[in-house]
Amino acid sequence: MNENQNSSAVNRAKPYQLVLFPLNNGATNVYYVLVLSYIATFGSKVLALSMIFASVMVTGMRLFDAVTDPIIGALMDRTNGKFGKFRPFMVIGNLIMAVSILVLYCLTPLIPDTMMWARYAVFVALYAVWVIGYTFQTSCTRSGQTVLTNDPKQRPLFTIFNTVGSLLGMGAMQFFAPILAKNYEGGYGSAGFFRMLAPVGIVISIALTLLAVIGIWEKDQPKYFGIGGEKTEKLKVSEYVQIIKENKPMQRLMVAGAGCKLALSIATNTTVLCMLYGCMMGNYDGLYLPMMVLGYVFSVPFFLLTVRTSQKHGQKASLMRYVSVALVCYVGVFVLLLLWSHGDGFTLSLLGEGGLSLNLYTVLFILLFGIGYGAYYATADMPIPMVADCSDYETYQSGKYIPGIMGTLFSLVDKLVSSLSATVVGIAVSFVGLQSLPTQYDPYTPGMNVVVIVLFCVIPMIAWAATLIAMKGYALTGEKMKEIQAVNACRRDAVAGGMKLEEAMEKYVTMEDITK
Repeated sequence: MNENQNSSAVNRAKPYQLVLFPLNNGATNVYYVLVLSYIATFGSKVLALSMIFASVMVTGMRLFDAVTDPIIGALMDRTNGKFGKFRPFMVIGNLIMAVSILVLYCLTPLIPDTMMWARYAVFVALYAVWVIGYTFQTSCTRSGQTVLTNDPKQRPLFTIFNTVGSLLGMGAMQFFAPILAKNYEGGYGSAGFFRMLAPVGIVISIALTLLAVIGIWEKDQPKYFGIGGEKTEKLKVSEYVQIIKENKPMQRLMVAGAGCKLALSIATNTTVLCMLYGCMMGNYDGLYLPMMVLGYVFSVPFFLLTVRTSQKHGQKASLMRYVSVALVCYVGVFVLLLLWSHGDGFTLSLLGEGGLSLNLYTVLFILLFGIGYGAYYATADMPIPMVADCSDYETYQSGKYIPGIMGTLFSLVDKLVSSLSATVVGIAVSFVGLQSLPTQYDPYTPGMNVVVIVLFCVIPMIAWAATLIAMKGYALTGEKMKEIQAVNACRRDAVAGGMKLEEAMEKYVTMEDITK
């Protein structure tokens, strides 16, 4: 391999780019909390819509996504304008979400209850508009990584900065929400709470989006677009279907990503935590924030471990190792929740009238929950940088650079699963006879502990098992990705030198071909 090929084989990002661009995920995760964690409660409590409708509609609307996602992905793959391929979608998507949610949370409660049909119609319409904006921006997090860096040492770092961005968005909303809820009678079920939470979230999301745009600005140009550079792929929908059908790593990653996201979205659902810390343990205000902070503290060493493992053994090995840790720990959490109500010693207790008031049950819960949460939180976003690997694999296999469709397909699964959590929670709650989703102020209802065990432990454990099964046959190991990047780089140099793409694809197939 000559010096030019060596230099172009690896596209590295500058430190500030690695730090800023993942904030795009933080910007969208603001809405993940603002919408997917609260919209069913808003529809049920504030607009007085049917609880089942408010919960199921969130999942049902994903049928709309089945149409919009591939269209937006194809549009992104064909975009190559003055402002790049990804930046326009980030900015436009964020503005669409901001306007739709501001109107939904602040203005729809003004529709009189004598016009319930209008509340239902506007609720669905605004949510549909929000979905389009969400697709615009979330797909950039996945597809934009392909131009940011292809360095096997740098890509795992994306997980850390992506999680930091997620914490700035999701964590900020989870922190402010209970504080704001205290100021309104009815807490999460108050219209005033949503009028205050929406602007706070929108401001945070816009700020994170602007920083992310700065992060990708220099890289969002044709010379980083696949092998052909300036050439823009124009594929039919049938070709996209065939590509995904043949891209086995992407199929397995979609299952793994769905498993990780389902575990996170259900176990951190606001209604589930209200039932666990409030209805069951009787001290939501004293447990929710400390446990949330505890989980984040435990996740820090796991972020470092996942990156080190990814750099040394590849992202597949890292994902499987730490998902396994989470699964084992949650077996313990499952047992502890089964023992709840067997006496005063079998309940969570952090603070008493005299100060710190810990019992053995709480200590064991903190250890098992903390380690398990830390492990799965550190891996929850790991499939995101792996989408870039699958996109590079597609370029390696077919010569096509289609990060948009790869990103939106993964985004579709992500949204289907995260929205499915609201439906699962709503249906589960209905089994204990409740007509609306419980808040932190509702009393315990018989059978609620079973619902919490299933939602907080059983479903995440099944999701992690599915992740492990899917990743077992995932072919893009650390060594394989090094070969793919080297081959793609040589093909890119050959095309830049005047060789046709088809000839470059035939000439450079393996590492041996490069060294000839």
